[in-house]
Amino acid sequence: MAAEILARGGAKVTVHDRMPSPARRLLMAGRGGLNLTHSEPITDMIGRYSARSDRIAPFLEAFPPAALRDWAEGLGQATFVGTSGRVFPRALKASPLVRAWLTRLDDLGVEIRLRSTWTGWDPDGRPRFRGPDGVEVGHAADALLLALGGASWPRLGADGGWTDLLAAAGVPPAPLRPANCGFVADLSPAFAARHAGAPLKAVEIRFGEATARGDVVLTRRGLEGGAIYALSARLRDAVESTGEARVSIDLRPDRSIDDLADRIARQPRKASLATRLRKALSLSPAAIALLRDAGPPPADPLALARKIKSTPLRLVATSGLERAISTAGGVRFEDLDPGLQLRARPGVWVAGEMIDWEAPTGGYLLQAVFATGVRAARNILDRAG
Repeated sequence: MAAEILARGGAKVTVHDRMPSPARRLLMAGRGGLNLTHSEPITDMIGRYSARSDRIAPFLEAFPPAALRDWAEGLGQATFVGTSGRVFPRALKASPLVRAWLTRLDDLGVEIRLRSTWTGWDPDGRPRFRGPDGVEVGHAADALLLALGGASWPRLGADGGWTDLLAAAGVPPAPLRPANCGFVADLSPAFAARHAGAPLKAVEIRFGEATARGDVVLTRRGLEGGAIYALSARLRDAVESTGEARVSIDLRPDRSIDDLADRIARQPRKASLATRLRKALSLSPAAIALLRDAGPPPADPLALARKIKSTPLRLVATSGLERAISTAGGVRFEDLDPGLQLRARPGVWVAGEMIDWEAPTGGYLLQAVFATGVRAARNILDRAG
């Protein structure tokens, strides 16, 4: 995005990409439909960035969701708003957009060098890159923009190796941490072996006063999925500070305790618990097993209904940075000027996920990534004249 803005402004732009082909992370996001942004009012969207809302606000106001949709339309990729308010290209994949975008960049004269990895600066202060032949060469540049990503899904290109390079240059980043991630749970080995991969549909997860509703998937180690991702920042912080996060899962959030108890009580007592819960409440085998794994289910219908509405689960670790959807931590805003230039290294800008901010899934990640690219590029042009 920054390369396009710069090239339109008259700059000669070279993009160095350490991977064999460009846009791998964007193409991976396209497997889920490519959630570009969200349709909610900009004031609501800004609040999604929690502790970094004030920092992110100017970028989103200068490049709001409407501008991102117009940009996609300009590439021939019409967009639509889904039932959840999320915005997708009508093609529901990234490849048509990427192809059109690469064509546009080529038409603007942008050069893309693949298998070219930034390795710091040479003795003359020029940015240095290691090519596919392993040779490191310095390149003269009026401006260097780093958009190196976080450290999740490293096989797609971003492995967080840049943190040491910036630390050596006097810009130590905040530690990279998983965001929008799954968690390791205190589940019995037998449960995990039997139900790994099974979904829990339309549940509600509660942690303190915070709740999130949606689907989760049981893994061999715990939980993944939208409902747990929505609470992941709070859960991660709790696990890091105390070693655990205790949540409760409402397996039937659309029904009251009394309604559940009444439905259970009307089932024949001679039937097994699994049969009663399946017929009365349409609970899946995995949901029933999770209920059992949390301790012996009460025989009393009312007590059982309460447990179904609040099944306890202890989370003991995140599922790992490499499996997280995104990354928290990175270059601190305090080390950047308003145009995203490094205060300690004039002539160097940063953009995207390598900056210390995080947001939930739902289009907020890509929107902010694009908006920071636009802000950095415009600032480079302003300073270049």
